Amino acid sequence: MCGIIGYVGKSTKAITKTISCLEKLEYRGYDSAGIAYINNNQIIIKKERGRIEALKKELDFNTNSNLAIAHTRWATHGDANNINAHPHQVGHVTLVHNGIIENYLELKDMLEKLGYTFKSETDTEIGCAMIDYLYQKNNNHLKALNELTKILKGSYALGIIFDDDINTLYAIRKDSPLIVGINKDEFFIASDIPAILEYTNKYITLEDNDIAMINNEVKIYHHLKEVKKDIQSFDYEYVNQDKGKYEHFMLKEINEQPAIIYNLLNENLDNNLKDLPDLTHYKRIDIVGCGSAYHTALVAKTLFEEYASIEINCYIASEYRYQRNFYTDKSIVIFISQSGETADTLACLRKVKDHNIPTLAIVNAYGSSIAREADQVIYTKAGSEIAVATTKAYTAQVTILSLLALKCAYKKKIITSLDDIKESCHQIKDITNKLIKNTDYLKIAKKIYKKRDIFFIGRLIDYATALEGSLKLKEISYINSATYPAGELKHGTISLVEKDTPVITILTYDAIKDKTISNIKEVKTRGARVIIISNQELDSQLYDDLIIIPKVNIFIQPILTIIPLQLLAYHVAKLNKCDIDKPRNLAKSVTVE
Repeated sequence: MCGIIGYVGKSTKAITKTISCLEKLEYRGYDSAGIAYINNNQIIIKKERGRIEALKKELDFNTNSNLAIAHTRWATHGDANNINAHPHQVGHVTLVHNGIIENYLELKDMLEKLGYTFKSETDTEIGCAMIDYLYQKNNNHLKALNELTKILKGSYALGIIFDDDINTLYAIRKDSPLIVGINKDEFFIASDIPAILEYTNKYITLEDNDIAMINNEVKIYHHLKEVKKDIQSFDYEYVNQDKGKYEHFMLKEINEQPAIIYNLLNENLDNNLKDLPDLTHYKRIDIVGCGSAYHTALVAKTLFEEYASIEINCYIASEYRYQRNFYTDKSIVIFISQSGETADTLACLRKVKDHNIPTLAIVNAYGSSIAREADQVIYTKAGSEIAVATTKAYTAQVTILSLLALKCAYKKKIITSLDDIKESCHQIKDITNKLIKNTDYLKIAKKIYKKRDIFFIGRLIDYATALEGSLKLKEISYINSATYPAGELKHGTISLVEKDTPVITILTYDAIKDKTISNIKEVKTRGARVIIISNQELDSQLYDDLIIIPKVNIFIQPILTIIPLQLLAYHVAKLNKCDIDKPRNLAKSVTVE
């Protein structure tokens, strides 16, 4: 889960351009960062533990260089320190790597017997030595890299410099994203398109086992045969990653939600949902995702099953890819991923396609692997999300899933009119803006931010929202929070509830309101501090704090319900002085298994 960048061109500002692009990838990992660049016909390597900012302090940006590779790391093999940081150099080869080489121990044993020694604990250094060995064996850069594809197991995107060909940047990928950016008199490699948009929106997508050889032109080889690739355009303007008036990107992105939700709802409802896929042909829908994306699937489950009468099965991608799956000719699988590169979700997509089952992707990143490989794709149009903890991408995913369920209900005439929801949609921007401006979240956060254990409860669609609220709190505040269906808490776990234990309850779904209230009373009588998020007034004896949200159409309700939980988590984390945008141990785009 790392970010890699490479630059080669006529400009002597390779260091400046490479670092500028690398900063756009820091969401992929920030344990360490490093750069290798050519100066006076030599390869110079600089790397530092911690953020890119630490690396920048060690660089002279006035140094002339026309070729560089750089890396920002999320540690998988070995501690986050300078030795394990990329780039790695062995023999004739210097490289940066995103991915995991699964057979690195086997290769290490072989290479050590050949006389290689290693300084780091990384799988990457093994891969670097393997290329050096193959190059010395073949005496040909392309043949060495082609043979490498037959040896390495796992995933990798590599940016490579050979010390006897310092005017050429080589790149290769398998199961990890990598593109080649193209500009006048200069070229880039990057893990993600937005990283290079400051300089160009033209790019080539590398496929598995493609080898790029880049100097004053780009040549792509596949199994040693040169192949022609279409140059694509990313049709969205470069937007500087600026927090603006906000203290954190997360807060900025929370505040961007009203416009995103409004646009998605109204652009689809204005034409009576005609542009959305019709899923009424299917009797079973599997929805696959990781983390927050999985939680959106659980929200959708209630909407599809209760209001469109279609069976929904929700799966965590890392489980789905290895379990036995049961498909019929009336099955479709929906894959949800903000980045469109989530390794487990992508592997599931490929598995499903092997069974010739129809696939639909809901993603935010244009041109991403999942978007390209699925049969159909819906873009969430949430814009670039910088904070590691998702907010606006989550609500955009829920919005799309809600609209898909609504279309099914409408097509099947279970719902006969869209007028009610259209009316709600016209007001959605004002409603969500008012929710965001509510000052109760900070007041409540001050009462619970020192707690080490917090419970979230809810039923059905409220339980799904509770899971996401709990994850937000854990991700950015490091407080241990556990989520349970409200009726399940008494089957053992209620033993952990004692005086002043915070229990955050979601209560918006009328069908099971009274049952949830009974569960609230159970924890209240045991001394819990009960915080309720509800769309109706309640008996004051039920709670210590109540956050009222507007009552709207059920297809919109879960979009609103999450906003107080996002802001509550934000304020708790801020009071605890946590690094809100870049929580420890996390990365935005999970491109390794």
